[in-house]
Amino acid sequence: MYAKSILVRLAVAVAALLPAAAGAQTSSVNAFSPYTMYGIGEMNTPGTLPMRSMGGVGVAVRKVGDINLLNPASYSIAPQKSFLFDFGVEGQNFYNSQFVSDEANRLAEKHTAYNTFNIRDVALQFPLAKKLGLGFSLTPYSSVGYRMRYDHPFSDDDPVWGNVGSVQYNYQGEGDVTEVKLGIGWEVFKNFSIGAAVQYYWGDIDRDYVSTTASITGTENAYSSIVGNDNYSVSSFKGQLGVQWVALLNQKRALTFGATFDFGGDLRPRVESSITIDNITSTVVRDDKTTLKLVLPHQLAFGVYYQTNKWALGADYVYQNWGGRNKGSVQTGLSGTGADRHSYKVAYTNTNTVKLGMEYTPGRYDVRHFLNRCSYRAGFRYGSFNQTFDGHRLGEWAVTAGIGVPVQFLSVSGINIGFEYGRRGYDLSKSLGLVRQQYFKFAIGFTLFGAGGENKDYWFLRPKYD
Repeated sequence: MYAKSILVRLAVAVAALLPAAAGAQTSSVNAFSPYTMYGIGEMNTPGTLPMRSMGGVGVAVRKVGDINLLNPASYSIAPQKSFLFDFGVEGQNFYNSQFVSDEANRLAEKHTAYNTFNIRDVALQFPLAKKLGLGFSLTPYSSVGYRMRYDHPFSDDDPVWGNVGSVQYNYQGEGDVTEVKLGIGWEVFKNFSIGAAVQYYWGDIDRDYVSTTASITGTENAYSSIVGNDNYSVSSFKGQLGVQWVALLNQKRALTFGATFDFGGDLRPRVESSITIDNITSTVVRDDKTTLKLVLPHQLAFGVYYQTNKWALGADYVYQNWGGRNKGSVQTGLSGTGADRHSYKVAYTNTNTVKLGMEYTPGRYDVRHFLNRCSYRAGFRYGSFNQTFDGHRLGEWAVTAGIGVPVQFLSVSGINIGFEYGRRGYDLSKSLGLVRQQYFKFAIGFTLFGAGGENKDYWFLRPKYD
């Protein structure tokens, strides 16, 4: 009971922080990557921490003690007289490096690092009737965060230097898009469930650029600057459908197949742009179009999940139709020096992602050894970035690991710890002059289950005897 009391207090504390957390989603920098400069930004891996620790698998996951944020059909497994609550926090370290030419035309590696920390997700699930359950979640969908500077290099025959002078360009942006999801799952007939969810997306993304000119004629203090700001305000509804089929189920093992379809579509943000010249003239422009739209892709996902008393193995395949949702592109500014100066055409592209994960629990019923009752998780994810640079795809992959610690014997409630290490752009960054990115994530989550599972330790059932 003491362990439960601690978890309840943590849940109350997080519930009290929810308004502040929701505000933080659109005010703090939750990513630090130059690849968030265009489009919707860095996509967050969906799912609660146990699933993210298994590489992100979850389309076919169907467990009483886990909230499945990937497939609403899983809500139908919510047992009667129960309540499941999950929340977590996550810290990230972004490390970006790039090969650039110095004054002697020698390649040198420059790098930056940045740390972020924020509440990751809040989710709950409970039954509405027999074989009918409801799920709700508040999770970050994507994040934008970058700061870059470019000094226009000197050249005798450069018209910019000859007519204007030295120019420094600064680019920065931050913001988030948050997903609120409400869904129901229904077991239509034995071992076959369907689900539907409504997703609401909201958030703000700010992108700023500043160009500062120092004239080569007259006094050294002759400066002029142009400041631009673009604000994208998102508020849009979308939908998701899901299905799960338990092909094999007995006391020793279970095999489940699952599939989901996300409708996606243009988020149609309200765009407000402003331009200020020398802090004197300010012009505000309102527009409904962006060079690279904020869109959500049509998504089709398939998964399989096999579990026994000790082992759980899962695999997912996810196809996202980014390119079909937006045919537009944007041309970047010049970067580099001398012969290495170049720009890129950036456009959305369709992606294919494969996720693999496993979980091992040595002895769920082991009374003597606490570590045997813990669940040990590992996973791998491989795919490509959703934008191309001059038609080149950037590969990205991640390895994950985690552990689930029960708060008491046979309890579903527990504490989850997860790790993730990933890379992006290492396949083409040096040849194209792009940024190589690696990141490390550490997360901790809490699962609060309103029924004790196998030991029938119900929390919300009124006792018949005092």
